[in-house]
Amino acid sequence: MQEDINKNLSRLQEQINNLEEKINTLKNSRKDQLSIAIVSGDLDKILAAMIIALAAAAMDTSVKLFFSFWALSALRDKKKKVKGKDFISKMFGFMLPSGKNKLKLSKMNMAGLGPMMIRYLMRKQNVLSLDQMFNEAGELGVEITVCEMSMNLMGFKRQEIIDYPHLRYAGAATFVSEANESSMQLFV
Repeated sequence: MQEDINKNLSRLQEQINNLEEKINTLKNSRKDQLSIAIVSGDLDKILAAMIIALAAAAMDTSVKLFFSFWALSALRDKKKKVKGKDFISKMFGFMLPSGKNKLKLSKMNMAGLGPMMIRYLMRKQNVLSLDQMFNEAGELGVEITVCEMSMNLMGFKRQEIIDYPHLRYAGAATFVSEANESSMQLFV
């Protein structure tokens, strides 16, 4: 009888050790990192993503932003002109906002009056402008990844993307891999 109890205790201890090992593996599998996939090109959604990114970066959290589809408009530099685009690429370029300061609101855009009102309120309440947020993000080491597939589909070229210190071009697999390591993931 004592022998059976000892065997059961031994098996139980082995199971506890295995569980503790798995828990430690899970604890160490996630980095103090925030990954945000940004697909919306709406001013309010880009602002929300940048505010969250800056808050996390200010708390020494590694931040990785993945800009895709409509959000790419926020990364266009209106001063940069690109030649050699085909007709469809030129049309996308014409129809989409040319930079972060031309973005529309998702609600109550009111023919451009809504974004003007938001920017006015931001200045009045000493909230950083979107330009200032991008500058601050660069200083804090926030990484921006431009989705190459989306960029190619929409006819954007690297030459028309903003200058940013931590900018790179990659695909969705890169984002998924990094998000898998992140302790926090968001989709905007």
